[in-house]
Amino acid sequence: MRKALSKPILILLTIMLAFGTMGFSHGDLQTNSGDLQRLGTIHGEFDHDSEETVTVMVEITERSVLDAKHNNEQQDRGDLAATREQIMNDVSDAAPSSEFAREYDYVFSGFSVEVKQNELRSLAAVDGIKAVYPNVEHQAEVIESTEIGAHEISPNMMDSAPHIGADQAWDDLGVTGEGVTVAVIDTGVDYTHPDLEQAFGDYKGWDFVDNNDDPQETQVGDVTNHGTHVAGTVAADGLIKGVAPDATLLAYRVLGPGGSGATQDVVAGIERAVEDGADVMNLSLGNTSNDPDFATSIAVDTAMAEGVVAVVSNGNSGPEDWTVGSPGTSRDAISVGATELPYMTYDASVSTESGHDYASANVMGHPGEEPLMALNEGEFEYKDVGLGAPSDFEGVDMEGKVALIERGEYPFVEKAENAAAAGAVGAVIYNNVPGEQPDVPGLAVPTIKMSQDDGALMLQELEEGNNTVSFDISQGDMMGETVADFSSRGPVTDTWMIKPDVSAPGVNIVSTIPTHNPEDPYGYGAFNGTSMSAPHVAGAAALLVEANPEWNTQEVKGALMNTSEALYDANGDRYPNNTQGAGSIRVYDALTTETLMAPGSHSFGTFEKDNGRQVERQHFEIQNLSDERKRFDMDVEFFDGEDHIKVNTSNNLNVNPGQTQQVNMNVQVDASGLEPGYYEGLITLTHDEEVIEIPTILFVQDPNEVFDLLDLMESGTFDIDENGVIDATLDFNYDIDYVDFELWLLALLPLAQLDSFYDLPAGENHFEIDAYDTLVSLGPGTYDLIVWVGKDGEEEGWILGSITLE
Repeated sequence: MRKALSKPILILLTIMLAFGTMGFSHGDLQTNSGDLQRLGTIHGEFDHDSEETVTVMVEITERSVLDAKHNNEQQDRGDLAATREQIMNDVSDAAPSSEFAREYDYVFSGFSVEVKQNELRSLAAVDGIKAVYPNVEHQAEVIESTEIGAHEISPNMMDSAPHIGADQAWDDLGVTGEGVTVAVIDTGVDYTHPDLEQAFGDYKGWDFVDNNDDPQETQVGDVTNHGTHVAGTVAADGLIKGVAPDATLLAYRVLGPGGSGATQDVVAGIERAVEDGADVMNLSLGNTSNDPDFATSIAVDTAMAEGVVAVVSNGNSGPEDWTVGSPGTSRDAISVGATELPYMTYDASVSTESGHDYASANVMGHPGEEPLMALNEGEFEYKDVGLGAPSDFEGVDMEGKVALIERGEYPFVEKAENAAAAGAVGAVIYNNVPGEQPDVPGLAVPTIKMSQDDGALMLQELEEGNNTVSFDISQGDMMGETVADFSSRGPVTDTWMIKPDVSAPGVNIVSTIPTHNPEDPYGYGAFNGTSMSAPHVAGAAALLVEANPEWNTQEVKGALMNTSEALYDANGDRYPNNTQGAGSIRVYDALTTETLMAPGSHSFGTFEKDNGRQVERQHFEIQNLSDERKRFDMDVEFFDGEDHIKVNTSNNLNVNPGQTQQVNMNVQVDASGLEPGYYEGLITLTHDEEVIEIPTILFVQDPNEVFDLLDLMESGTFDIDENGVIDATLDFNYDIDYVDFELWLLALLPLAQLDSFYDLPAGENHFEIDAYDTLVSLGPGTYDLIVWVGKDGEEEGWILGSITLE
């Protein structure tokens, strides 16, 4: 893309430079990031030398209709369309390969476009473009699933809704979600399912995969059932009863075959749901980008500001910290982690005919206590059935016997189902690698787990003719509600927010699914995942909206967080805030609360002072919903680092009935006495028997080398001498992966890459670039010196200034 010069002109320029009659100069250069001219930001990793095309989401600087509204500005849709069209025309000029797909104006301002990767920087530099995002895949957030026939269903199988208090809301308060519309943004919904058909009207929603008004699940090929399962948890009313059984549903199919879909369709679904008048939306989907400013996060934040309660899955990438993905990273939406309902633990011992004991044996799961304890009644013949596939049981008489199964290839639930279908009364699953196997509640037959070595010993027993096994199973302790290992953890980069906000049941959740069998089309399934926990919260939000139509979205969120129940692990230790959020929701308590603190968690931010104390003044608000004056006692506790963190609060904690009171805090941190990282704690408010716990977090230094993309570079200057050597100084706020120096024409047309540098430290960095040959080849004119600064798959472009060749 260089400007072509004729051979005579090139020779003449070379001669003039050789004799020093041609000079280099540059215009006025700014020396700080506030004055440097910034180009668009590119999120994601791309190959800027490749001609392969990618689809990207482009955000323009002109505000969306709702963003403008919430910033007290006017935004006419026609004017916005005209601005967007002009930018798209400019993009076509700057990046000729561009092919446009979707346009957005309501909750997100911009468009999606397919473009060659080597034209992305030209696209990002177009005037009016704020940021470019990858059109990443979003996946339905489910870990494991098993289908259950209609004849096997009973209403008490869905015990998760009663666990969070939904039945109390129906029976004691008469709140069922009536008059509230919930949008299910997912794989579509089988709106013909007998448990769901009452929730849909004539208008069902929209299909953004096939672009029509029929948001049915994928019916052929790589079929789906995820959205129907989610919808049932929200509002089923049949054999299964959802959390808000009288709510109205709208379905938006943004995830296609196999349960995956693109950002461009997810954002379109959010936008359409808001315009269609949804009161609550559920997004049981996500990606792996821990970015609060990703396109989907921006869209759900805007929806929340417009009064639509957005509920999103936190993700299934746990149990490590920093694993939450967008849109779970949203600043305002309710992000939901997954829990496992309380269950009884059992102690188990296993012995075979020769007297061998198997010390690693323990109960993995079971369909109920009665069939589990029935294993204590005598000896059972056991048979090796390999991996427990249906074919492994063919021709094997398993009636009344125990199946010995190796772990691997098939889910545990399927192995147990296959054993049950063959007539087995129990199963032993041994590991295929060293280590522990997980517990899997609700398996179709009583199932014992054991180690790889013990499994090998049982196989050896069979070879020696010892083919009977005895069990001794007894009750252990009652395990309380626990956080699922797969549930993603926070915090969120850049905003330093605690995520998830709340947790809800997400293990072995029974709900509606299509079977895709014309002979028996309607079924039920038990699924695991944060996809299953989010619709519990969406249903709870629908109940709160019905009961409190005057509440804003943050009050709904605050009520759910303030009244959540704190969770503890098997050792009795409280889970970290970034594991459980405020705790597991209790919808009846949220409906009857007399006090609100919104938001329901508090980040004290970052403290970086090297010596002495850093003091920050902060505040939050208490809202008294009762008809009596309340005085609160307040305590601030940090779980670690308390010797170097002090919080002083105002003494005025009296709140009049129906009023809101601001509570001020002075936060003193001696960062030099603390290790870099984050420190969790609680703000506890007490009034008589009423106790509200607010999760808190405080950061010291830069705990995860997380950066603010809007501020990678502090300043930049350069000079150029008569020999065409550029001497540049760039001041970085963080360690940088790379910086590319380029020459552009009028900040529109890339002409040449001058040099690249890698692995650069924070602070001032000096660069010497020999641009002589490049400038000679370009000839007389004025050229912009552009730098692209990259870190962790993100990059931002800056115009350092201009070079004039005379």
